[in-house]
Amino acid sequence: MALAQAIMTSLLDADLSGSELARDFEKSMGFFWQASHQQIYQELRKLSQKGWLNKREVNQTGKPNKILYGLTLAGRKALADWVYGPTRVQPTKDELLLKLYNLSEENAEHLIGEITQRREEVMQRLYLYETIRRRHYADPAALPVRHKGVYLALESGIHQGEQFLAWCDQALELLATV
Repeated sequence: MALAQAIMTSLLDADLSGSELARDFEKSMGFFWQASHQQIYQELRKLSQKGWLNKREVNQTGKPNKILYGLTLAGRKALADWVYGPTRVQPTKDELLLKLYNLSEENAEHLIGEITQRREEVMQRLYLYETIRRRHYADPAALPVRHKGVYLALESGIHQGEQFLAWCDQALELLATV
């Protein structure tokens, strides 16, 4: 998935400023697609130049004017074409797994600590996912079609998190004997 498609997807329902987009991005797609504010702003400029986004200035009192970005018809078509295209799976890059290839008696305690810390981070993320699921997706069958897709992405995150917790427990049990 490219950042361009993630940004355009964020703009499906409403026009947003760059800062609103970055904030909303962190609360939704940011769970599985990372981008800095700088990357988002650079991509907004590129998408505007391609004619896939329009931008309009909104006057604000006591603050600088803000620029709202919205999808154009050409942008909606490009996004639809992308949906029908092949899906690329990104390989996992996880330093913890690479570090485990270097497991030794000397560093086992440190790596146990890293696994424990990662387990805690995943538990916190799962708590957030569960909160979102209860608050916004209590009845998945009644959701509008596009929101069913968001729900399914959330469910995938929950299942992956649960699987990772099980792996952490297995790893910690095995490393307790080192």
